[in-house]
Amino acid sequence: MKPDHIAVARHSMLLVAAPEAVVQSVLASARLREFDRGGTIFLQGERATAIYIVAEGWVKLYRIAPNGAEAVVGVFTKGRSFGEAVAFRHDVYPVSAEAVTDCSLIRIEAEAFLRLLRDNPEVAIMMLSATYVHLQSLVMQVEALKAQTGAQRVAEFLLELAPCKVGACEVVLPYDKVLIAGRLGMKPESLSRAFARLRDQGVTIRQNNAAIEDVVALRAFADEDPAAAWAR
Repeated sequence: MKPDHIAVARHSMLLVAAPEAVVQSVLASARLREFDRGGTIFLQGERATAIYIVAEGWVKLYRIAPNGAEAVVGVFTKGRSFGEAVAFRHDVYPVSAEAVTDCSLIRIEAEAFLRLLRDNPEVAIMMLSATYVHLQSLVMQVEALKAQTGAQRVAEFLLELAPCKVGACEVVLPYDKVLIAGRLGMKPESLSRAFARLRDQGVTIRQNNAAIEDVVALRAFADEDPAAAWAR
Protein backbone atom coordinates (compact mmCIF):
# COMPACT_ATOMS: atom_id res chain seq x y z
CA MET A 1 0.00 0.00 0.00
CA LYS A 2 1.05 3.60 -0.61
CA PRO A 3 1.82 5.87 2.35
CA ASP A 4 -1.44 7.81 1.90
CA HIS A 5 -3.43 4.54 2.06
CA ILE A 6 -1.66 3.59 5.27
CA ALA A 7 -2.45 7.04 6.68
CA VAL A 8 -6.14 6.58 5.89
CA ALA A 9 -6.14 3.19 7.62
CA ARG A 10 -4.39 4.59 10.70
CA HIS A 11 -7.05 7.29 11.09
CA SER A 12 -10.03 5.02 10.45
CA MET A 13 -12.45 4.30 13.29
CA LEU A 14 -11.16 0.73 13.39
CA LEU A 15 -7.52 1.65 14.05
CA VAL A 16 -7.41 5.24 15.27
CA ALA A 17 -7.21 4.29 18.98
CA ALA A 18 -4.92 1.28 18.52
CA PRO A 19 -1.32 1.17 19.77
CA GLU A 20 1.27 1.57 17.04
CA ALA A 21 2.42 -2.05 17.36
CA VAL A 22 -1.13 -3.29 16.75
CA VAL A 23 -1.59 -1.00 13.74
CA GLN A 24 1.63 -2.25 12.20
CA SER A 25 0.63 -5.88 12.78
CA VAL A 26 -2.80 -5.36 11.24
CA LEU A 27 -1.51 -3.50 8.19
CA ALA A 28 1.39 -5.87 7.60
CA SER A 29 -0.97 -8.40 6.02
CA ALA A 30 -3.47 -5.89 4.60
CA ARG A 31 -3.82 -5.53 0.84
CA LEU A 32 -5.24 -2.82 -1.41
CA ARG A 33 -8.11 -3.90 -3.67
CA GLU A 34 -9.39 -1.85 -6.61
CA PHE A 35 -13.03 -1.99 -7.75
CA ASP A 36 -14.67 -0.37 -10.77
CA ARG A 37 -17.96 1.44 -10.36
CA GLY A 38 -20.71 -1.17 -9.99
CA GLY A 39 -18.25 -3.87 -8.94
CA THR A 40 -19.36 -6.40 -6.33
CA ILE A 41 -17.22 -6.49 -3.19
CA PHE A 42 -19.18 -9.28 -1.51
CA LEU A 43 -22.71 -10.67 -1.63
CA GLN A 44 -25.34 -11.15 1.04
CA GLY A 45 -25.00 -14.68 2.42
CA GLU A 46 -21.30 -15.11 1.59
CA ARG A 47 -18.96 -16.23 4.36
CA ALA A 48 -17.34 -13.18 5.96
CA THR A 49 -13.58 -13.48 5.77
CA ALA A 50 -12.37 -9.88 5.65
CA ILE A 51 -12.81 -6.37 6.99
CA TYR A 52 -12.59 -3.40 4.64
CA ILE A 53 -11.51 0.22 5.03
CA VAL A 54 -12.38 2.64 2.22
CA ALA A 55 -9.23 4.34 0.95
CA GLU A 56 -10.84 6.18 -1.98
CA GLY A 57 -14.34 6.39 -3.46
CA TRP A 58 -17.77 5.32 -2.20
CA VAL A 59 -19.27 1.94 -1.26
CA LYS A 60 -22.88 1.03 -0.55
CA LEU A 61 -24.16 -1.78 1.66
CA TYR A 62 -27.60 -3.08 0.76
CA ARG A 63 -30.03 -5.95 1.25
CA ILE A 64 -32.37 -7.53 -1.26
CA ALA A 65 -35.84 -8.14 0.16
CA PRO A 66 -37.85 -11.27 -0.74
CA ASN A 67 -39.88 -9.19 -3.21
CA GLY A 68 -36.67 -8.13 -5.00
CA ALA A 69 -36.60 -4.58 -3.66
CA GLU A 70 -33.22 -3.13 -2.70
CA ALA A 71 -32.82 -1.54 0.73
CA VAL A 72 -29.71 0.62 1.16
CA VAL A 73 -28.29 0.05 4.65
CA GLY A 74 -25.33 2.40 4.47
CA VAL A 75 -23.01 4.35 2.20
CA PHE A 76 -19.34 4.67 3.18
CA THR A 77 -16.47 6.79 1.97
CA LYS A 78 -12.81 7.46 2.73
CA GLY A 79 -11.73 6.31 6.19
CA ARG A 80 -14.87 4.30 6.99
CA SER A 81 -14.65 0.58 7.76
CA PHE A 82 -17.25 -2.15 7.35
CA GLY A 83 -17.62 -5.90 7.81
CA GLU A 84 -16.06 -6.00 11.29
CA ALA A 85 -18.67 -7.72 13.46
CA VAL A 86 -19.60 -10.57 11.12
CA ALA A 87 -15.98 -11.23 10.16
CA PHE A 88 -15.02 -11.69 13.80
CA ARG A 89 -17.85 -14.20 14.29
CA HIS A 90 -17.03 -16.19 11.14
CA ASP A 91 -20.62 -15.43 10.16
CA VAL A 92 -22.08 -14.66 6.73
CA TYR A 93 -22.47 -11.12 5.44
CA PRO A 94 -26.04 -9.93 6.17
CA VAL A 95 -25.74 -7.38 3.35
CA SER A 96 -24.11 -7.05 -0.06
CA ALA A 97 -21.41 -4.45 -0.80
CA GLU A 98 -21.01 -2.67 -4.12
CA ALA A 99 -18.67 0.04 -5.41
CA VAL A 100 -20.75 3.16 -6.02
CA THR A 101 -17.78 4.81 -7.73
CA ASP A 102 -14.38 3.53 -8.78
CA CYS A 103 -12.84 2.84 -5.40
CA SER A 104 -9.82 1.52 -3.52
CA LEU A 105 -10.38 -0.63 -0.43
CA ILE A 106 -7.94 -1.84 2.20
CA ARG A 107 -8.73 -5.50 2.83
CA ILE A 108 -7.78 -6.94 6.24
CA GLU A 109 -8.10 -10.68 6.65
CA ALA A 110 -10.35 -11.47 9.60
CA GLU A 111 -8.19 -14.39 10.73
CA ALA A 112 -5.16 -12.13 11.07
CA PHE A 113 -7.21 -9.75 13.18
CA LEU A 114 -8.52 -12.59 15.35
CA ARG A 115 -5.00 -13.76 16.13
CA LEU A 116 -4.21 -10.27 17.40
CA LEU A 117 -7.46 -10.24 19.38
CA ARG A 118 -6.42 -13.37 21.28
CA ASP A 119 -3.07 -11.81 22.22
CA ASN A 120 -4.12 -8.21 22.83
CA PRO A 121 -7.40 -7.21 24.56
CA GLU A 122 -7.05 -3.68 23.18
CA VAL A 123 -7.96 -5.07 19.78
CA ALA A 124 -11.36 -6.04 21.22
CA ILE A 125 -11.91 -2.42 22.23
CA MET A 126 -11.12 -1.35 18.66
CA MET A 127 -13.66 -3.80 17.31
CA LEU A 128 -16.34 -2.71 19.79
CA SER A 129 -15.74 0.97 18.99
CA ALA A 130 -16.17 0.39 15.25
CA THR A 131 -19.29 -1.72 15.81
CA TYR A 132 -20.76 0.98 18.07
CA VAL A 133 -20.30 3.59 15.34
CA HIS A 134 -22.25 1.40 12.90
CA LEU A 135 -25.03 0.87 15.46
CA GLN A 136 -25.21 4.58 16.21
CA SER A 137 -25.50 5.33 12.48
CA LEU A 138 -28.37 2.85 12.10
CA VAL A 139 -30.16 4.31 15.13
CA MET A 140 -29.86 7.79 13.63
CA GLN A 141 -31.27 6.51 10.32
CA VAL A 142 -34.29 5.00 12.09
CA GLU A 143 -34.79 8.21 14.08
CA ALA A 144 -34.71 10.29 10.89
CA LEU A 145 -37.25 8.01 9.19
CA LYS A 146 -39.57 8.27 12.20
CA ALA A 147 -39.12 11.90 13.16
CA GLN A 148 -38.30 13.88 9.99
CA THR A 149 -40.11 14.67 6.77
CA GLY A 150 -38.52 13.71 3.45
CA ALA A 151 -37.41 17.30 2.87
CA GLN A 152 -35.81 17.43 6.31
CA ARG A 153 -33.90 14.19 5.67
CA VAL A 154 -32.59 15.59 2.39
CA ALA A 155 -31.62 18.82 4.16
CA GLU A 156 -29.74 16.79 6.79
CA PHE A 157 -27.95 14.86 4.04
CA LEU A 158 -26.83 18.09 2.34
CA LEU A 159 -25.68 19.56 5.65
CA GLU A 160 -23.51 16.48 6.31
CA LEU A 161 -21.73 17.18 3.01
CA ALA A 162 -21.57 20.97 3.35
CA PRO A 163 -17.97 22.26 3.52
CA CYS A 164 -18.94 25.22 5.73
CA LYS A 165 -20.89 25.77 8.95
CA VAL A 166 -22.32 29.22 8.19
CA GLY A 167 -23.19 31.32 5.19
CA ALA A 168 -23.60 30.14 1.63
CA CYS A 169 -21.86 27.13 0.15
CA GLU A 170 -22.09 24.58 -2.64
CA VAL A 171 -22.33 20.82 -2.18
CA VAL A 172 -21.30 18.28 -4.79
CA LEU A 173 -23.61 15.27 -4.65
CA PRO A 174 -21.22 12.31 -4.30
CA TYR A 175 -23.37 9.72 -6.08
CA ASP A 176 -26.50 9.45 -8.21
CA LYS A 177 -29.93 10.54 -7.03
CA VAL A 178 -31.38 7.03 -7.10
CA LEU A 179 -28.85 5.96 -4.47
CA ILE A 180 -29.42 9.14 -2.46
CA ALA A 181 -33.13 8.28 -2.40
CA GLY A 182 -32.39 4.73 -1.27
CA ARG A 183 -29.99 5.95 1.41
CA LEU A 184 -32.68 8.27 2.80
CA GLY A 185 -35.49 5.68 2.64
CA MET A 186 -37.30 7.42 -0.21
CA LYS A 187 -38.48 6.73 -3.74
CA PRO A 188 -36.71 8.72 -6.50
CA GLU A 189 -39.92 10.67 -7.19
CA SER A 190 -40.18 11.54 -3.48
CA LEU A 191 -36.59 12.81 -3.57
CA SER A 192 -37.47 15.08 -6.50
CA ARG A 193 -40.41 16.50 -4.54
CA ALA A 194 -38.16 17.02 -1.50
CA PHE A 195 -35.62 18.92 -3.61
CA ALA A 196 -38.49 21.08 -4.90
CA ARG A 197 -39.63 21.81 -1.33
CA LEU A 198 -36.13 22.87 -0.37
CA ARG A 199 -36.19 25.71 -2.92
CA ASP A 200 -38.17 27.68 -0.32
CA GLN A 201 -35.31 27.00 2.11
CA GLY A 202 -32.72 28.49 -0.25
CA VAL A 203 -31.49 25.26 -1.86
CA THR A 204 -31.03 25.10 -5.64
CA ILE A 205 -30.22 21.78 -7.35
CA ARG A 206 -28.37 21.83 -10.67
CA GLN A 207 -27.45 18.35 -11.91
CA ASN A 208 -24.99 17.04 -9.29
CA ASN A 209 -24.58 20.30 -7.38
CA ALA A 210 -26.63 21.81 -4.58
CA ALA A 211 -26.27 25.51 -3.80
CA ILE A 212 -27.24 26.42 -0.22
CA GLU A 213 -27.97 30.09 0.44
CA ASP A 214 -27.75 29.88 4.25
CA VAL A 215 -26.41 26.81 6.07
CA VAL A 216 -27.69 27.98 9.47
CA ALA A 217 -31.22 28.50 8.14
CA LEU A 218 -31.19 25.06 6.51
CA ARG A 219 -30.04 23.54 9.80
CA ALA A 220 -32.95 25.22 11.58
CA PHE A 221 -35.35 23.73 9.02
CA ALA A 222 -33.86 20.23 9.41
CA ASP A 223 -34.16 20.41 13.21
CA GLU A 224 -37.65 21.89 13.54
CA ASP A 225 -40.83 20.01 14.48
CA PRO A 226 -41.92 17.90 11.48
CA ALA A 227 -45.47 19.23 11.79
CA ALA A 228 -44.18 22.73 11.11
CA ALA A 229 -41.99 21.44 8.28
CA TRP A 230 -44.96 19.71 6.61
CA ALA A 231 -46.87 22.99 6.64
CA ARG A 232 -44.27 24.65 4.43
